[in-house]
Amino acid sequence: MAIFKYSEIGISGISAAVPKEKYNNLAPNDFFTEKEAKSVVKMTGIKERRVAPSNICASDLCYAAAEQLLREMAVERATIDVLIFISQTPDYRMPATSIILQNRLGLSKSCAAFDINLGCSGYVYGLCFAYSFCKHKTINKILLLNGETRTKVYSFKDKSTGLLFGDAGAATLIERNKEAGESIFSLNADGSRYHFIMIPAGGYRYPSSPETVKEKIFEDGSIRTDEQGIMDGSGVFDFTIQDVPQDIIRVLNESGRSIADIDIFLFHQANKFITDHIAKKMDIPLEKVPYSLDKFGNTSSVSIPLNIVSELSNQLSNEVKTVLMTGFGVGLSWATGLLDLNRPYISKLIEL
Repeated sequence: MAIFKYSEIGISGISAAVPKEKYNNLAPNDFFTEKEAKSVVKMTGIKERRVAPSNICASDLCYAAAEQLLREMAVERATIDVLIFISQTPDYRMPATSIILQNRLGLSKSCAAFDINLGCSGYVYGLCFAYSFCKHKTINKILLLNGETRTKVYSFKDKSTGLLFGDAGAATLIERNKEAGESIFSLNADGSRYHFIMIPAGGYRYPSSPETVKEKIFEDGSIRTDEQGIMDGSGVFDFTIQDVPQDIIRVLNESGRSIADIDIFLFHQANKFITDHIAKKMDIPLEKVPYSLDKFGNTSSVSIPLNIVSELSNQLSNEVKTVLMTGFGVGLSWATGLLDLNRPYISKLIEL
């Protein structure tokens, strides 16, 4: 069981960036009827999404978020010892996007930098890794960057996924803090269900070819290529309502805390119907579950920090809050973290 415990380590700052362009899911379009669009919005809670133009990548959104955070917090660039970039929409197949961001942000050449290919669970995984580095006395600060331009890899013509995803980037600063209490993380994976959310072609198992980039029409009327994302909605629903609550309970038991002890529950922003279902099933008061997916859509691993920046700045600025966060999805992979947010600096949302 992958349970990790840390003490005297915490989040000191968070920022996020989104594209300026808004896509209204209820606006008339050529691929969804008014009835279909309303059904998606009702089920998911996603009314609006942010869509990056062709010249903006996930790294650009992360760069903007990191630049603003480091500048406003007056962080010396030389004190950043590790940069972690989490994304499934990197700039290139190689080199790692983190290396490019290390130079672009003016960080030291002695700063370790690496990419992690994770989706919806990525923020919690990334925090756990960052906390582990901070246990070493030679490490000062960790910069965790989460970025996705999911609208570039899903077809707007797909009935299952066309209205779900948005683009965003976030930066989180982690460092040792004697006032931080114990933090607990649970990390999980089940590769037997890898096909529930995937891009079938374009990698090295099934390389790009003239055939993989041709649009195909499916039985439900969806139109997509083999190099665009697919999702088994019913399979993901079953996974989420079964495995995620079990993981939350496992973390609470490890911490000796109860639902009542948690101030804020930060669910990955994927589907309001599903997360409301989990909250009600577990007797979690809905007022403890903030949402921002109505404005931004599913932004994969960026959704939790984006939710913090968008919805919780006022709540977190004046007092310590005990937070339980859980990310779940592509992999299948899921992770839960319980930690105290000890008045971190939260920057204003950036629009590019």
